[in-house]
Amino acid sequence: MTPRLTRRATLALPTLALPSLARAQGRAVRLLVGFAPGGAADTVARLIAPRLSEHLGVSVVVENRAGASGTIAAAAVAQAAPDGTTLLFTTLSHATNPYLLTGLPFDYATAFAPISQVVLWPQLLAVKTAFPAQDLTGFLDHARRAGVSYGTPGNATAQHLVAAMLAMRAGLRLEHIPYRGGADAARDLAGGVLDAAFMTTSTAHSVLQSGRVRPLAVCTPQCLPGFPELPAIAEAGFPGFALSDWCAMFAPAGTPATTIARVHAAIAFALAQPEVLRRLEDLSSPPIGSTPEAFVAFLREEGPRLGEVIRAAGIRVG
Repeated sequence: MTPRLTRRATLALPTLALPSLARAQGRAVRLLVGFAPGGAADTVARLIAPRLSEHLGVSVVVENRAGASGTIAAAAVAQAAPDGTTLLFTTLSHATNPYLLTGLPFDYATAFAPISQVVLWPQLLAVKTAFPAQDLTGFLDHARRAGVSYGTPGNATAQHLVAAMLAMRAGLRLEHIPYRGGADAARDLAGGVLDAAFMTTSTAHSVLQSGRVRPLAVCTPQCLPGFPELPAIAEAGFPGFALSDWCAMFAPAGTPATTIARVHAAIAFALAQPEVLRRLEDLSSPPIGSTPEAFVAFLREEGPRLGEVIRAAGIRVG
């Protein structure tokens, strides 16, 4: 798991003396988000953009290029000049798309320079209040015996993948109901239409507060500080079980190392700001701010791991 960047370590990062190419050219930095306005990725991008701009000394403009699991934005960045003026802000789909999509005009393995994993979106398992099981053990027993319907934001999302992982590890009978977004699945869970749902903690907050949804477990390696009463699935007989969604920043391949380092320093600066930290805490979205080297190592493991889940579970998009 990518190590979390502490506030003290972030503040200790040096500000690079070299000006960015964007500043030298007097051009704004375009941060292309592969998803719709108002979504989780867009929210985080717009939260940190002003602080990125402050550190880089140039405007950072967020542009939404939604569609095709983030590949529309990715294609635009892959074809952009590697000068630091066009960057990609995307999600876990960056690691799974190579195992799901063919015929793309770029190669995920060679088209991008990883900069940083920015924020995590931890996941949890919740059930409708009328569900007969009261805890994770009861849920697993019921899902093996009678089967369970569950909702996610769509095929091949982090929520779908974590459910497929659990089904294979625990021998569960799970019926996947894909929705067009996490909020839609959460709504139907609260309405009793679904038995269960896998959702990010940020999506879960509103329905949990309504009292119409009962959380059972988290999908992180250990218990989450914001949900101390919930067991981690990994600690309930499934060692190593964990999957969080995440957002991250990439540059076009060939971007100079000095530019990559400067953008990473700007991300670290943004994630150290008190108002950013408060907002991320409200969103249940822990900051990461990993170095380019750590992020490369993370992707080297995460992609094949998720690719094996996709293959074993027969997951398809569309």
